[in-house]
Amino acid sequence: MTTIALFGAGGKMGYRLASNLKGSRFDVRHVEVSEAGRKRLKDDLGIDTVEQTQALKGAEVVILAVPDTIIGKVAAAIGPLLEAGTMVVALDAAAPFAGHLPERPDLTYFVTHPCHPPIFNDEVEMHAKTDYFGGVAAKQHIVSSLMQGPESAYALGEEIAKVIWAPVMRSHRVTVEQMALLEPGLSETVCATLLVVMKEAMDDVIARGVPREAARDFLLGHMNVLASVIFEERPGLFSDACNKAIEFGKPALMRDDWRRVFEPDELAASIQRIT
Repeated sequence: MTTIALFGAGGKMGYRLASNLKGSRFDVRHVEVSEAGRKRLKDDLGIDTVEQTQALKGAEVVILAVPDTIIGKVAAAIGPLLEAGTMVVALDAAAPFAGHLPERPDLTYFVTHPCHPPIFNDEVEMHAKTDYFGGVAAKQHIVSSLMQGPESAYALGEEIAKVIWAPVMRSHRVTVEQMALLEPGLSETVCATLLVVMKEAMDDVIARGVPREAARDFLLGHMNVLASVIFEERPGLFSDACNKAIEFGKPALMRDDWRRVFEPDELAASIQRIT
């Protein structure tokens, strides 16, 4: 059995991972600093935690399920305790991209992140339909990167990724730089921002007299059908009126240089703020 030391096992993300790793082929040692997190692991999953030193002794893989803002601190603290060849798994590209992992060429660094269940899916069970985050019941895709280490290590990293994010459909291999373009670039700076703007626009039309329920139903329904055409989920064409609204609406809403958010300097600045 491959031995894994799971740091932050009782946190929001770590708990999901601990749950999915339970019963797998991996021997998992759980590390959690908070009393509430340790109690949750024990009460809900029957899992006992161990001290950091005990968890790391002989561990072949270390998963850092801790916030981006403290990954550097945690990694620096445990770095001297890691044996050569140990795989360190990060769950987001931000900290690795920003250089917050120790400069240890003898370690393997693997980064993995979920795509989350797609808007267009075939889920029918309510438990899966409402698993918007993923990793519980809804199927999702994932992305992973071997940042450094022998090529042979990728298979083990991907195997772990498929367990912690299960159930998994497609598993995509990307570079850390490409993962940073995906998040925070594409998913947060662009997608999350535009969704917040759409919510603010909905609130504005409500303030102008449209009933809240009608506005929400109208917006979410149109988001569904418009997205199905724009993202080529199904064939379709917009009306001339819709195309004209887009033609005049885009310059009214978007700066001409908005794609600058994907430039290396802007991406690095965004990640520095996050971490």
